[in-house]
Amino acid sequence: VQLVESGGGSVQAGGSLRLSCAASGYTDSSYCMGWFSQAPGNEREGVAAISSVGHDPVYGDSVKGRAIISLDFRRKAISLDMNNVKPGDTAMYYCAADGGGGSYCPPEKDVFGYWGQGTQVTVSS
Repeated sequence: VQLVESGGGSVQAGGSLRLSCAASGYTDSSYCMGWFSQAPGNEREGVAAISSVGHDPVYGDSVKGRAIISLDFRRKAISLDMNNVKPGDTAMYYCAADGGGGSYCPPEKDVFGYWGQGTQVTVSS
């Protein structure tokens, strides 16, 4: 399974960004995909995740109300739209995927076995 992220870069505080991720080599029709962020010296934390069954999104507390994760089921691709970005959002963002057992996919590291290389997001004030 290969995950390829795109869309990172530099953005001004208060602006918006979009991250995209496409999975290849994954054949299951039931799966979870999600986004995680990791700032230098910090643990990797969940941003958002979504299930291919029911498409119910789950968000981390830091982005609730500011982010939307969406899924293209046929392409096995997700995107993350985040608005009102803050300097605290500066991090490497990783796409993750794994087989899902139902409609609930929490953005928790233990749920995911496949990871992308990451894309850097830098928010300047």
